[in-house]
Amino acid sequence: MSRKIYNKLVRDKIPEIIRSKKKAFKVSILTKEKYRKALKEKIDEEAKELLEAKTNKDVLNELADIQELINAVAKNHKITVKTLENKRKEKTKERGGFEKKIFLEYVDE
Repeated sequence: MSRKIYNKLVRDKIPEIIRSKKKAFKVSILTKEKYRKALKEKIDEEAKELLEAKTNKDVLNELADIQELINAVAKNHKITVKTLENKRKEKTKERGGFEKKIFLEYVDE
C-alpha cells in the first residue's frame, strides 16, 4: 500500500467519494485564515490546470472549478454575487473587457 500526500483544499464531497472506495484517508477542518489562504492557492492550482486544458470540455471543467472557488472566496469575505457582478461591470465600463485581444508589448517611460 502506498500513500499519496495531497495537503490541499478539496470539494466537500471528496471524503464521501474516497470512503465509498474503501480507502483510508485523513482530513482536517481549516481555520478561517488558513481557509482563505487555501482558497487562493486552489484558484492558482485551477488556473494552472486551465492553462493546460486542451479541449473545450477540459476548459469548461476548469472554469467551473474556478467559478466555484470565486464564489467561495466572495462568500468568505461577505461579498455577494450581485456586488461582484456590479464590480465586474464597473471595471469593464472603465477599462474595457478582453474581447479585442489586445496584447501590450511595452510602454516607453
